[in-house]
Amino acid sequence: MGAETTGPSEGELFKKILGPEWLKLHPDIQRRFAKNPAPNRPLYYRGALSELRSSRLGKLLGHLSKPLIHGALIPYDDADFPVDIEVYSKPDCASIFKQRTYHLHGRAPIRFTSYMRESARGEVLEYVGAGLGMKLRLHVREGNLYFTSDGYFWQIFGWRLPLPGVLTPGKTYLCHRNDKPDQFNIRIEIRHCLFGTTFTQVGVFHELADTLLEEGTA
Repeated sequence: MGAETTGPSEGELFKKILGPEWLKLHPDIQRRFAKNPAPNRPLYYRGALSELRSSRLGKLLGHLSKPLIHGALIPYDDADFPVDIEVYSKPDCASIFKQRTYHLHGRAPIRFTSYMRESARGEVLEYVGAGLGMKLRLHVREGNLYFTSDGYFWQIFGWRLPLPGVLTPGKTYLCHRNDKPDQFNIRIEIRHCLFGTTFTQVGVFHELADTLLEEGTA
């Protein structure tokens, strides 16, 4: 049997983008992102959202965007429900894929997949579906990793067309904060320039070892 090719990692990309700032990250975060998901060997995380909220505008945008980017903007309010995350790569593909499955109370699971890659200009881009995506800025504070959106775009026929901020859900802010070696917490806020906070997600996640996954599927 031939050797399995290792896929790309978020850590390789983030280390390149952050430069010396990478060394200021908590070692647990460095190790977590440096893991490379080989094709057909995803990384798994399990956790729970303690808070899921959307404003009236957020709910409207969430429902309107369902046909194009189902799950990217969740138009519901809920709390204390499980979420599964799968990070994976594909053969001969430089993108890093992240699939999230939200198990809201009383609803069918909501599944959303995005992918991240580096642009030819050395930017971190995250695509959420239908050619829609955003450019991300990264920075480190107190050992934790922060992401801030720096404009949304629609990519069509190889061209990235910038979208006016007022016509988007708002600027995205995400904090990945370390709790302990196998656990981290996430806070995501999307804030519109005119209408304030449109979406909020807060949750705690932990890494799943392969042995636990095998036991769970046995």
